[in-house]
Amino acid sequence: MSTAKQPFHFVTASYVTRISDQKATNLSELCQGLDNSSDASVFYHTFQSLSRHHFLTEGFSNDFAQWVLAACNRPQLAEQLAALDIRDYLSLAELRGDLRRIVAEYCQANPQHAEQTAFEPFFFCEGMEVTVPLGLEAWTLEDFRGGLERLSHASFYYHFIASRLRLQLRTNDFSLWLSTSMGLNGLAQRANRIDIYTNTLESARDILVSLVKEELSR
Repeated sequence: MSTAKQPFHFVTASYVTRISDQKATNLSELCQGLDNSSDASVFYHTFQSLSRHHFLTEGFSNDFAQWVLAACNRPQLAEQLAALDIRDYLSLAELRGDLRRIVAEYCQANPQHAEQTAFEPFFFCEGMEVTVPLGLEAWTLEDFRGGLERLSHASFYYHFIASRLRLQLRTNDFSLWLSTSMGLNGLAQRANRIDIYTNTLESARDILVSLVKEELSR
C-alpha cells in the first residue's frame, strides 16, 4: 500500500460570526456593500451559508438572495442571485463581480426599487475560524478512509467547504492531499466534484468514503 509524501492531519473547527460595520438598508446600499466588503464576507454569505442552510434544496442558501427575497420582496432579483453556481468560480473577485453586476443591473432597470427601504437591514459578516487538531493523521489511503468515517460534521465542513477560502476556491483539503501527497489525481478530481448543493454534510462524506473504498478495491 502506497504511503503519502506527507500525512493528512485531521482538524475540527468552530466559527464565531463577526458582524462588520457595513450594512445595507436597500438594494443600492447592497451594491455598494459588495464593492467594499472583504473576501471573507463574500465567502461567508455564499460558501459558508451552505452550512447554515444545511444544503437545503428548497429556498436560497445564498444569504444575499435570501435577504433580497425576504427583506426586499424582489423574487426576480433573488432568483438571479441564487442562480449563480459557486462551483463555477475560481476566485472570490469573480464571484463578487457577478453578484454586484446583477444587483447593479437590477437597480438601473428598476430605480423605483433601488432606494426602497428593506424590512430589515443586511449586515455583512465574516466567520472567524477557531481550529483544533484532532491528533488523527493518515499516511495511507486506508488510514484516510478510517479517518473520514470518524469525522464530525464540523471537521468535514472545515476540510471540504471552508478550506476553499484558504485554497482560493480551487479545491478542498481532501482533494489537495490526494493529488499532491498520494498522486491520486483521478480520485482527487472525483472528490472535488461532489455536489455541495444537493448533498448534506453527511451524504457528501458518505460519497467520499465510497469513492475511497472504490479506489482501495482496485
